[in-house]
Amino acid sequence: MQVDHLLRLDRLDLSLVWGDRALLGQEVGGVTATDLEDPARFLEAGEIVLSGLVWWSREGDPSKADRFVSALSSAGAVALLAGEETHGGVPEEVVDACRRHRVALLAVPAHTSFRAVTEAVYLRQWGELSRRPTDLYALPENVRADLDRALEHGASAAELTDRAFAHLGTPDCHLLTASGRTVARTGGAAPLPPGQAVELLRGTRGTTVRVEGDADTAFDAWHLHLPEEGQVPPRVLQEIAELLGRHRRREDRRRATRATASAELVAAVGAAYPDATRVRGALTACGLADGHAHTVVVASLAPAAGPGRLPARSARTERAGAGGGDGAGEAAAALAEALSHLPSGAFAAVVAGCPGGEAVAVLAHDVDAGAELRAVLDAVWPLVHACRPGAALHAGVGEPVTGPGELNAALAQARHALAAARAGAPSAQRVAGLDDLRGLDTLVAGIPAAVREVYSTTVLGPLLGPGRASHATLLETLEVFLAHNCSWARTAEALHLHVNTVHYRIERVEALTGRDLSRLDHKLDLRAALLCR
Repeated sequence: MQVDHLLRLDRLDLSLVWGDRALLGQEVGGVTATDLEDPARFLEAGEIVLSGLVWWSREGDPSKADRFVSALSSAGAVALLAGEETHGGVPEEVVDACRRHRVALLAVPAHTSFRAVTEAVYLRQWGELSRRPTDLYALPENVRADLDRALEHGASAAELTDRAFAHLGTPDCHLLTASGRTVARTGGAAPLPPGQAVELLRGTRGTTVRVEGDADTAFDAWHLHLPEEGQVPPRVLQEIAELLGRHRRREDRRRATRATASAELVAAVGAAYPDATRVRGALTACGLADGHAHTVVVASLAPAAGPGRLPARSARTERAGAGGGDGAGEAAAALAEALSHLPSGAFAAVVAGCPGGEAVAVLAHDVDAGAELRAVLDAVWPLVHACRPGAALHAGVGEPVTGPGELNAALAQARHALAAARAGAPSAQRVAGLDDLRGLDTLVAGIPAAVREVYSTTVLGPLLGPGRASHATLLETLEVFLAHNCSWARTAEALHLHVNTVHYRIERVEALTGRDLSRLDHKLDLRAALLCR
């Protein structure tokens, strides 16, 4: 395990404060937690050091930080993981000392316990040890043989989980995704609502082990969670996680084989002149032809990494031909994870790389299940977004349709709703449908940008021209005037102007645009043009 592997563990939420590629590539040999001012005699080479920095204070000796980090460097420590809770962040003196002595520095947020970091290191080391060629295993030989046979015969994650823990007395255990979806659970484990599952994964109670996959993302990564600590030896738990990781990788490969059929479906649905026969054939190839109704969902994700932090694990999965870059790939992963929360119904593998970096999904369901689909999406979308809280994650849902020839219109509806979702929460998360188009602003948001620009330029005319500062003043007056229902007095009060000045400016607006603001249709023209800017 290397230092930079800790930054990729989403559940720890560590951030890089200082360190270059060489320092982050060092092997981690162990963990020591200390708040001694000089911990050198208790450290071993290759360890990471956890410290709450209680030995440091703003009023204290400024050389303390240098002595502490110097002790780490002389002992061969590979990194300092500094807790942010005590001082609200990592003091600059500590950062400077780490630079001088070339010790990688990572920040541990207040919500991440040192115990969670320690467990993550040692469980990862157990996993690496178990993957080395050896005749020694923690799982009994008969159990390993039974699990290997079950895996080869295509056993489900639920069956593998039950079998893996049966010889341990079947303790309560859940296999959960990062958004709280239960993939599998042992027989006696109670069902977990997604919100409660997410709280358990982020909490400090129990034991959680990441199931490593080749194509998992921040949204759909698997985690084994046991509510009680010490029920299963760490090495045994890591070997079970490795087995489930093999199953996950096989499932990802099977999904990848369906990529061509899914991409053809979305291409057929989105064609300029859709062919119902082609769409029907594509639905059949995806196993969706038997659905009594279909719904189209379109999603987008705009990644955002905060300053001083490494970006979250990129979406390496290419669901159904994902080729639109990390944003499109992660939008596909997020949408697929959200739709996997649905209790019933099938959906085509999500297709990424669509226009505008979108991900598109086509769902087959019963005619009366449209409301259930929207309710589930509304409930789980915040949980999915919480896996990448710094990103803007949006989805648009089209109306359910009952014929293949109607899917093209459903796709257009979903894209329009997606634009409305972006307009309503540009930097956060939101799901929108056609019933959310309740105002002129959301309606205009779905019009293509090039069309909006032409309309705005045509209607507002000279007011948008450069070089006249007075035109900007007229635009501001027009916006405030319309926002105050064309009230002269309230507009004057809002702008701190005399009413006569407002009259003069509005008359100039009417003269330059050719509109009469006493007419309702002309007011709507100008309001729409302002929204189109």
